[in-house]
Amino acid sequence: MNAEAASAPDDSGPGGRARDGAWGWLREILIVVGIALVLSFVIKTFFFRAFYIPSGSMEPTLEVNDRIFVNLMVPGPFELNRGDVVVFRDDLGWLGEAPQPQANPLGEALVFLGLLPDTADQHLVKRIIGLPGDVVECCDADGRITVNGTAVDEPYVWPGAAPSDQPFSVTVPEGRLWLLGDHRNASADSRYHQDAEGGFVAVDQVEGKATVIAWPLSRIGTVDDHHEVFGGVPSAESRPAGDAEE
Repeated sequence: MNAEAASAPDDSGPGGRARDGAWGWLREILIVVGIALVLSFVIKTFFFRAFYIPSGSMEPTLEVNDRIFVNLMVPGPFELNRGDVVVFRDDLGWLGEAPQPQANPLGEALVFLGLLPDTADQHLVKRIIGLPGDVVECCDADGRITVNGTAVDEPYVWPGAAPSDQPFSVTVPEGRLWLLGDHRNASADSRYHQDAEGGFVAVDQVEGKATVIAWPLSRIGTVDDHHEVFGGVPSAESRPAGDAEE
């Protein structure tokens, strides 16, 4: 027998098999975790992204401390519609200067991978009331908002709140949106920022459509877009002639 072969350790005994089994188990765990992290990053980058709700401006639809998932394919492969609840970047400075978050490498890594909602950037969440070309006014004789001359009844508005506590009449420019919060008397939305681009939000600012409430467990469910509210609203192109742009 070769001397080198005779002196080599024998891994076929119980100790060697145990080491091989432990390493095989650990390797499988690492592979599964790695795949999960890659999938999470891909999903967060191209499909869904988590956000945190810090205020009550969208109550009762979204409550303070809700965690939501936003569909990043809207706008994109899928179009925006009246009634959609959307998250958008605060490019116009509606929120004022953002506080500087404390550095937290672990938290930043989890946000990067899509495992935690991103609270570092300035974002807002509102409901689309007017699409490009729409004439949105408030209020009619019954106190309702009208879109292209058609009054809409809004069941998502905070109970007891008026559709708007201030009158307005706007024509939404091309590539822009008119957005309102559901808690109308607690939402600094398009009505209150008409000095900044007329209160209109660019479609390009929209990160995506709020689709699912993921946390807390008692609130898990889909975010209702209430498209039926706007079912009778004519398109901007077919609105009555009396509603032409001013």
